[in-house]
Amino acid sequence: MSDAPYIVLVGMDFSELADRAFVEALDLATRRENVEVHVVSMLHQAVLSGDPTNGAYLPIDDIDPLERAFARLQAHVQVRLELFVAQLAESGRKVSGPVVSHVRMDDLGMGIAQLASELNAKLIVVGTHGRRGLARMLMGSVAETTMRYARCPVLVIPHSEKPAEVEIEPACPECLRTRAETSNAQLWCAQHRERHGRRHTYHQLDRGGAETNFPLTIK
Repeated sequence: MSDAPYIVLVGMDFSELADRAFVEALDLATRRENVEVHVVSMLHQAVLSGDPTNGAYLPIDDIDPLERAFARLQAHVQVRLELFVAQLAESGRKVSGPVVSHVRMDDLGMGIAQLASELNAKLIVVGTHGRRGLARMLMGSVAETTMRYARCPVLVIPHSEKPAEVEIEPACPECLRTRAETSNAQLWCAQHRERHGRRHTYHQLDRGGAETNFPLTIK
């Protein structure tokens, strides 16, 4: 039987969602033996270069940005770990292995997948912010990127907010009446015809005398 630890890797961006992913990993570490929880925070290249166009500047002191980021991550992990352990005090459960912090300079999704491979992690835990539309297109999804490239299972912690319900409106009664009265020659009533224009207007062409007598329907 292998003595290799069961390694769980957590992506940390210091958001509430990332903290939930961390707690989920810690909870797992109380339910099985020899579990190591590794937490990784990604540092953007702009922080190291001081590129102001990316909203980052060089620090005014002599502390290396990587050291600064590592110290921040360690402090955050320690606080969250102590809170978790305090909540377990009366249950008799405990985290079965060490908690290790990592700081990498990489894209968050790709960096998590790469570190998981290097650690031979058995599970990755990440949160998804549930972005949609333009925000999703511009920022992408860390969870999706991680799942695409990871070589181990990925547990995705969803956003706690309930997504907005999308209601499909019923057909317009006037449109239905127009279709019935015109045998579908017109699809929309006067009000909606202006909005839809001619993009959805169908025309029947007489195919009599052609190779087939079936009517041709085109848009």
